[in-house]
Amino acid sequence: MHRLILMRHAKAERAAISGRDEDRPLSPRGRNDAGLVARALAGRGVRPDVALVSAAVRTRETWDVVQDAFGDVDVRVNPRLYDAPSDVLRAEAEGMGDQAGCLMLVAHNPGVHQLAVELLIEGAASPSAIERFSAGFPTGAAAVFAIDAAGRASLELFLKPGDVGGGAEG
Repeated sequence: MHRLILMRHAKAERAAISGRDEDRPLSPRGRNDAGLVARALAGRGVRPDVALVSAAVRTRETWDVVQDAFGDVDVRVNPRLYDAPSDVLRAEAEGMGDQAGCLMLVAHNPGVHQLAVELLIEGAASPSAIERFSAGFPTGAAAVFAIDAAGRASLELFLKPGDVGGGAEG
């Protein structure tokens, strides 16, 4: 893997009919935000060849929205990613080994945010790069990391829906 995209699911409804957290669907704002971020990534030449997606409804719906921007991608829904901590997310990504040149993880906070910060610290990112994550990892945001031959990550891009015209209530 030479590139890792961490994406937090887009904005979801507060509740599901079932009452189960994992069944919450995307809100209209979430659908819009996910599409905007995906098109911005693709417009910058960032396209995954493999996507690992949490089994929760909101992450699968996020993927359904973003996939059109990326073309042909090998998608794998992974129940282990639901509400997973950073160490599980990392293990699943690293487990892909050479199966993906560019891997996208679509999952949940706090795991996505924590993994992004860990990668920044391990890659000796500048304080200003780390500071960009101090406000959190909003819904629908994506962080793109280049991975070197030694497995060290460096931040290439961090896109929030508000950066690309999204994030408005609606």
